[in-house]
Amino acid sequence: MDLTVIWAFIIAFAVFAYVVMDGFDLGIGILFPAFKVGQGRNRAMNSIAPVWDGNETWLVLGGGGLFAAFPLAYAVILPATYPLIIAMLLGLVFRGVAFEYRWRDPAHRKFWDAAFTGGSLVAALSQGMVLGALLQGIEVEGRAYAGSWWDWLTPYTLLTGVGTVAGYALLGATWLMWKLEGEAQARARKLAFRAALATMALMGAVSLYNLALNPGYAAKWLTAPEVYYAAPVPVLTGVVALLLLRAIGKENHSKPFWLALALFGMGMAGLGVTIWPNVVPPDVTIWDAAAPHRSQVFMLVGVAITMPLIIGYTAWAYWVFRGKVGDEGYH
Repeated sequence: MDLTVIWAFIIAFAVFAYVVMDGFDLGIGILFPAFKVGQGRNRAMNSIAPVWDGNETWLVLGGGGLFAAFPLAYAVILPATYPLIIAMLLGLVFRGVAFEYRWRDPAHRKFWDAAFTGGSLVAALSQGMVLGALLQGIEVEGRAYAGSWWDWLTPYTLLTGVGTVAGYALLGATWLMWKLEGEAQARARKLAFRAALATMALMGAVSLYNLALNPGYAAKWLTAPEVYYAAPVPVLTGVVALLLLRAIGKENHSKPFWLALALFGMGMAGLGVTIWPNVVPPDVTIWDAAAPHRSQVFMLVGVAITMPLIIGYTAWAYWVFRGKVGDEGYH
């Protein structure tokens, strides 16, 4: 068994779990101004009140796992994206504070609503731009970052950032379609349709940009025999996209949300095809960046114990709060 590959999939799973679970939280913040002050916003926020902070567990696992299992990658990626990481953390802090104080300080609720939206938007945009900075390649000399403070700021990273904002808005809107009723649900449906179209367009734009960005990426998608393994990803993505648009128009419950998650899953699969086996494109592979074998074994024992517990209590929380949201919370 190649422990380095196992750890690569563990980190990828943690990142995906964070993106899809905290993604709809951030998406609701991004869409918050589109809902009426009062009942609409209160219900939207109540829908994530029991789970929003637990969702961020996966960010800790993904970041901590990267530091422990791939220390070289951690040491290169963070200096290359420090401004974005700082902006993301500040956005998450503002969002969290606004979430709590919105209920406790009604006299300044407009300010806290703006902080909730602004923090969500900054965090989502920063996460997308970090992904773009990684995909466009990071300059490494020896075993250290060799680029400048502003290498992360390019048209490509702005495109991936906007795409992530649209994708999170899609997750948030489909979540609200599932959890709300009446006028607020109808509003969420309209937002979901628009966000779905924007997400699909931006996914396509990023995919085409990738082909021109790096010859290695183009080779994986356009030359044999790699293309035979990669071809199912865009085909399945198209199928999921069509099913999602159809479900948004007809369903009032969870189906659009699960299809939105599937769309993100296909995006993650495409990302894996594009950069594998690199962890820091264009030249640092997962084996170059991996921790020593004994360290990987030691950490794997801990993950084998803690990850099922995290999955278990997360699933239990979602099961307990599985109904619709009314004025007084879940019912």
